[in-house]
Amino acid sequence: MHLGKTYKVSEFIAWTRRQIYLLLAVGTVPVLLYQVLGLRWLTIPLTVVGLLGTATSFIVGFKNVQTYNRTVEAQHLWTSILNSSRFWGASVGGFVRSPIDARELIDRHVAWLTCLRYELRSARPWETMEKASNVEYRDIYRIPERETPIDDELRRHLSNSEHAQIHEVRLSLKATQVLWLQSRALRRLHDQGDLSLTTYIELNKLQKEFIDQQGRAERLKNYPYPRQYAIINTLFVWAFCVLLPFGLLKEFDKLNDGISGLMQGCMVWLVIPFSATISWMYTSLEQVGESTENPFEGSANDVPITLIARTIEREMKEFIGETDLPVLPVPVHEIIL
Repeated sequence: MHLGKTYKVSEFIAWTRRQIYLLLAVGTVPVLLYQVLGLRWLTIPLTVVGLLGTATSFIVGFKNVQTYNRTVEAQHLWTSILNSSRFWGASVGGFVRSPIDARELIDRHVAWLTCLRYELRSARPWETMEKASNVEYRDIYRIPERETPIDDELRRHLSNSEHAQIHEVRLSLKATQVLWLQSRALRRLHDQGDLSLTTYIELNKLQKEFIDQQGRAERLKNYPYPRQYAIINTLFVWAFCVLLPFGLLKEFDKLNDGISGLMQGCMVWLVIPFSATISWMYTSLEQVGESTENPFEGSANDVPITLIARTIEREMKEFIGETDLPVLPVPVHEIIL
């Protein structure tokens, strides 16, 4: 998540510069064919290109709305996890008699958050973090889940026996396994008489909420924006970008009739910068939508799940009177995850 007022124009241009280079090349080829080789028939009516541009605008806008909705849903989901976790911490701190048992329930919940965020940060084939522009930009900020192994994090929150048990399962099942351990611990405390029936029922209801929230997060992670819409969006954008220079050739050639001096007969060359600029607007919108599509992949526009998880850990440990609190992540170049 970007915490600054806005991205700098220089950052945005650097992020999209590979598209700019390609668009300049796409605009240069028709001009060379038209102006240098004399293929004056090689034009397309601007009306046709305009109709394609209108259709492309609708498709790009539709995708960006849908991908933005995915990010908003992810933000709402982790806000719900934050609120439910606060209630969990308050309930455990207020109703569990033994401070040791309360500490274990809190730590186990933090372990669940840790497993969940590591699962959500793991890569998927359709994600875009391995694109050259994103790999390059990723170097200016931190992705905590890629810096610290999950086992090092879990050792802080689980007993040796529980850690060994969680270590054996694959990453996609670790969070579910921790919830299972938590349910067993609640049942044990109830059977021992350390947890009243009412509190036991309420904490189990919260466990169900956590399972539901985990499922919603996994749906956003494991089910991408439909691929048929993604490919149609890309095809339409690049069809427009390729055809646009051909539609501008004759229009700029007409400008030579009213021009004298140095630019006389050379106005067609302006097709290159103007077509690249117009096309860049479309490709940039597509790239922004693509970067918003997967809210947990580790991009600069991600939902800050590490920050939220650390905030939950600090608050819950304060509930039970601990003073050794974890340090919250700090933004790097105004980006925090």
